[in-house]
Amino acid sequence: MARVCDLTGKRVQVGNNVSHANNRTKRKFYPNLQKKRFYIPEEDAWVTLKVSTSALRTINKNGISAVLKKAVAQGYIMF
Repeated sequence: MARVCDLTGKRVQVGNNVSHANNRTKRKFYPNLQKKRFYIPEEDAWVTLKVSTSALRTINKNGISAVLKKAVAQGYIMF
């Protein structure tokens, strides 16, 4: 499974480990993803999504319906 947030599209980023001697080796920065179930009252259904913790904060602030609508508009979710 891809390490991509279902709502924001956050994915793995690539960077470098930099040692004290300034040697650089490749590394990956993984998004903080959590598997979470959400209840959508409009559809009267439970949906399981893999979301980043920053997306969880956005859901707490704006509500799941508004965040899902925005994700569909941006093309991250197909309904």
